[in-house]
Amino acid sequence: MLLIIVAYLAINVVVGMFFSKKQDKASDLSFEKKYFIGSRGMNGVVLAMTTVATYASVSSFISGPGAAAMTYGFSQAWVAGVQVGAAFLVLGVLGKKFAVVSRKTGAVTVAGYLKARYKSDALVIITTVIMLVFFVTQMIAQFLGGATLIESVTGLPYWLALVIFAFVVILYTAFGGFTAVVITDTFQGIIMLVGTFLFLFFVVREIGDFETMAVVLDSELPGWDTLTGTGYTPGGLLSFWVLVGIGVIGLPQTAVRGMGFKNTKSLHTAMLVGTVVAGFLMIGMHVGGAWSGALITGQEFPSSDYVIPAVIQQIMPVGVAGIFLAAPMAAVMSTVSSLLILASASIVKDLWGTYIVKDDDAKRVRFEKNLSKSSLAVTMLIGVIVFVLTLTPPDIIFWVNLFAMGGLECCFFWPLVGGVFYKKGTRQAAIASTLIGVAVYVISYQFGLTVWGINAVVWGLLFGGIAYFVVGKMTCRDGLDQDVLEKCF
Repeated sequence: MLLIIVAYLAINVVVGMFFSKKQDKASDLSFEKKYFIGSRGMNGVVLAMTTVATYASVSSFISGPGAAAMTYGFSQAWVAGVQVGAAFLVLGVLGKKFAVVSRKTGAVTVAGYLKARYKSDALVIITTVIMLVFFVTQMIAQFLGGATLIESVTGLPYWLALVIFAFVVILYTAFGGFTAVVITDTFQGIIMLVGTFLFLFFVVREIGDFETMAVVLDSELPGWDTLTGTGYTPGGLLSFWVLVGIGVIGLPQTAVRGMGFKNTKSLHTAMLVGTVVAGFLMIGMHVGGAWSGALITGQEFPSSDYVIPAVIQQIMPVGVAGIFLAAPMAAVMSTVSSLLILASASIVKDLWGTYIVKDDDAKRVRFEKNLSKSSLAVTMLIGVIVFVLTLTPPDIIFWVNLFAMGGLECCFFWPLVGGVFYKKGTRQAAIASTLIGVAVYVISYQFGLTVWGINAVVWGLLFGGIAYFVVGKMTCRDGLDQDVLEKCF
């Protein structure tokens, strides 16, 4: 299995680097458009796969199904089911508008869109800093997932497994850029589909008799087949449906995909293909996870993160298990690489290029000349920082990943959605929404403040939305300036 995983990691590096160099030679666009947005050349299948692969993470293949097997039963599949429409929702709401606006303004990042829409340096700096904090948090969860996976199936020490995973992902992201990320995302999406099929097939084969399975689960995990399972309240389920359903529109790493596709046909194809792929991955893995709870009776695990790797080694031949384990590895790698490239773009393009270099001609010449080296160095530096922080990791990947997702959504949801559809959305409204939304979310999360079981992310989005529309109505007296109207509406 170690050989299969190492071979898979090596293939990703080779494929990513090859297609990145090929795209680089074929395009005459600037380095930043090639490195950070892939020359805006994604077709429908690639767009669908990179959107789903970016959104699918270690939680989709390891933590979520493991939690279904160990604690939550089918209610975890209910949570996962909301994610089926994620690609359709993000691309349908933001895709076409982002494509048009980014081409008019030259934006290659979400911060670039916010700058063009709101004309606010403060908003760009605030959202970028908040994004980097939550990106690092989310990448820690993904690095932890990749290392835990390698550790649990090979017996390597955790630190060595982390070194192997981090080295490969940082390498192909830093040297290949956005093109390497989306091409490997497509390859990884196919591997995820194969892995999900293998998981369902072998779980069903091992169970054999579903009536016996139900008896075992009724005894070991009472309530496994109900909506609220053994741990979720109706309010808790609502909160998760907002977090992993509607709220995904506010994730910058998926929203930026709307800037890189080729044409409208590609967008429509991606919405359809992405929905089908996400449905099979999310529901298949979590339903299989709930069923596999009948296969771990009497076993103890440090956390739910170790359940699925253990089940796989129990029910699959070694070679097949190695192939399956490439699927969660693919999910982890695709998420990390997307976060890394967007974090690098935010620092190099949105902060350094805009606010340090500014309009100084001499600095601008040096900046453009060294842009490729700077981007590579920053990408690698962020990866190394995350690697160091992951050496002493938290316990459960699932909750760390969800915390970071919620923070990103509360930061970006209303500035993005309101910016696209609400002409009275001003810079003051966007700043108020971001600061209030994130503050309410973090305070609610930290102190466990709930009403009817509804928790942090719902309150963050609710109060952020109120701030956006109230402040927007109060401050939009003369309407938007003509440049914003022409480029963004």
